[in-house]
Amino acid sequence: MSAEKYLANVYKVTHGEAMRDYYDRWAEDYEAELLGNGYATPLRCAQALARHVKATDLPIMDFACGTGLAGAALFSAGFRTIDGMDISAAMLEQARKKSVYRRLLHVGSEGLPDLYDHRYGAIVSAGGIGAGAAPGVLIDALIDQVAPGGRVVLSLNDQAVLDDDFGGRVHRAVKEERIEILEDEDGPHLPGLELRARVFVLARTPG
Repeated sequence: MSAEKYLANVYKVTHGEAMRDYYDRWAEDYEAELLGNGYATPLRCAQALARHVKATDLPIMDFACGTGLAGAALFSAGFRTIDGMDISAAMLEQARKKSVYRRLLHVGSEGLPDLYDHRYGAIVSAGGIGAGAAPGVLIDALIDQVAPGGRVVLSLNDQAVLDDDFGGRVHRAVKEERIEILEDEDGPHLPGLELRARVFVLARTPG
């Protein structure tokens, strides 16, 4: 498959092993294709977290980190304790070359592992949840596993944000008083494809 077709077809990929294989094949061309389409979401997520968190040594998990674009953006924003996780070993090899992560975790496709008893003060998912990426149920898992009082920075593209299985989960978590929305900003996602995304900064309620 040529590089330009990976992005066009990713939204058709089902979760699990099929997705792991797809991203493994895409790893070498991933950044060229996304950045060639103006991929803005990693920088937007890093800047959003920096507006709400001043402690640069805060332990951060970059969920579905891929090749490390969000990790690099977080590092540029001043954060220095960044871990990453992804289902694709090939993507993680690309991320490792950036030298911005404390550790990188290769995880199974069945779901989110235990994130060390709420060790992370922030979890960032830049383009990591939605069609062609991780399933919506992991929004609840991220909220549950960030430290009480911690932050979840989540991007949802303009289709996912209207989907009850994605955007709907955020709003249900607010109604259940599990989180508070500190920021909800619409902006560019992949301008080359005329796609936009909302970036949420969520604060997990204490307790």
